[in-house]
Amino acid sequence: MPRAHPTRKLPYNPAEAVAALCAADPKLAKLIARAGPCTLRIAAQQSPFEALAESIIYQQLHGKAAAAIHARMIASFAYVSGNGVHPEPQHLLDCPTPQLRAAGLSHNKILALRDLAAKTLDGTVPTLAEIRRMDDEAIIEHLTQVRGIGRWTVEMMLIFRLGRPDVLPTSDYGVRKGFALTFQGLKPSTKVTPDLLAKPADMERRARKWAPWRSVASWYLWRACDLAKPAPKTL
Repeated sequence: MPRAHPTRKLPYNPAEAVAALCAADPKLAKLIARAGPCTLRIAAQQSPFEALAESIIYQQLHGKAAAAIHARMIASFAYVSGNGVHPEPQHLLDCPTPQLRAAGLSHNKILALRDLAAKTLDGTVPTLAEIRRMDDEAIIEHLTQVRGIGRWTVEMMLIFRLGRPDVLPTSDYGVRKGFALTFQGLKPSTKVTPDLLAKPADMERRARKWAPWRSVASWYLWRACDLAKPAPKTL
């Protein structure tokens, strides 16, 4: 799921998507009725370079710690970028490694950020204008060439930054668990082990009927996980 960002409306009508999903899949319709209207919004637009740099920094870290490192990195470039302005790819390539280490970045993340910067400059990472004209699989193919960027990271970008309507992230834990809860009889009280999560092939087979709105269906599968959480105890 995405980090907190200023948001904007989707480039498609979520009510239209919900109506189509309910008509296509009565079992999914029951989940939608429990979860309520789709309130999915997308993050205010960043360049692919900025969005992927942030994703690299946040990998395998608690959100607050990653946010602090991200902010320190941006602040360390104020002398060339200006206060609060994200550095350009060339800035990341030219800066001394100790500057990035002082912000809290690991060796591997520094290598990944420099690779992202180099691939942005050589055109492997498309510009925002270019990416808007590309289909989802082409975007995934281009961006997963960057060190440290896998398919899941690009899928999250497609759903939550670019507002693409038909993405099904079958490797996402929450989507797999939500699918098992909704379609495979997983009980909310059951301790989830990897073998109980939905298999990608099963998800893809059922999701054929959800096209072209699989991003919205995925959003509801995340909601299924929220609905399965026990209610907080009251005194």
